Amino acid sequence: MQHNAYHIPALLDDAINGLDIKASGTYVDVTFGGGGHSRAIMESLDDDGRLFGFDQDADAMANAIDDPRFTFVYSNFRYMRNFLRFHGVTAVDGILADLGVSFHHFDDPERGFSFRWEGALDMRMNRNASRSAEWYVNNFSEEQLADILYLYGELKNSRRIASAIIKARSTEPITTVEGLLSAVRPLMNPRKEKKELAQVFQALRITVNNEIEALSEFLRQSLEVLKPGGRLAVITYHSLEDRLVKNFMRSGNLEGRVEQDFYGRNLSPFRLLTSKPIVADDAEVERNPRSRSAKLRIAEKVMTP
Repeated sequence: MQHNAYHIPALLDDAINGLDIKASGTYVDVTFGGGGHSRAIMESLDDDGRLFGFDQDADAMANAIDDPRFTFVYSNFRYMRNFLRFHGVTAVDGILADLGVSFHHFDDPERGFSFRWEGALDMRMNRNASRSAEWYVNNFSEEQLADILYLYGELKNSRRIASAIIKARSTEPITTVEGLLSAVRPLMNPRKEKKELAQVFQALRITVNNEIEALSEFLRQSLEVLKPGGRLAVITYHSLEDRLVKNFMRSGNLEGRVEQDFYGRNLSPFRLLTSKPIVADDAEVERNPRSRSAKLRIAEKVMTP
């Protein structure tokens, strides 16, 4: 059964409160999707406020908000700074990123994001991108496949799974979700099958969409475009993303290297407002089971780097 909602935003109230919205401020929602977070931001803006919503999926355009204060930008958020400049904006008061995949993507069999549906092995957020999951599954070496399954899927038996994919594709190319499942399912732990299959698909999705590189570029740019006192709120869904975001908010760099002055004071350009990530409570998880793995971190820019 397909889900009717394009997406139910996770940690909505916490994210909006964390942005500490100024009514006449300029804000960016870099993962517009169904527009849930954006609409909540708009409710707090006055006539002088502005909101930019970024999304690299053309499907999201249909959800654009018909309001003169809102601008939809059809682009990956890794190009945030350039597109803001194009629109005459050099500094903003707050940036929100929800790094989860929309229900719309998981629940559309044609997009190939989920192992629950039969369909093509695609997984491209931007359908104009040249390489789908099918290309990586059939062209990556065994070592490359093992690396992404270990790094991005956090699968301990990544080498065995990669070997099974190589063996299966030597007979015929793997072009569908079912084809990939038949290759990898025998290696899944029966008690954790759904979780491990989700990890295989996550690893491929991250690779297909260059998600870690895009997130890294976006974080660096957020430091450039945020005004002093501006807020950055990021919702992550797996440990690799969360580690990057935590390191960046602690230190202002992706390595998490905290620089100090002569007196040992932290020179980070951010003040971390969440010592521990905010997670969904039981009531939200019951309403929206996919919020279970969501982690929200918030930081405020304190100085110009």
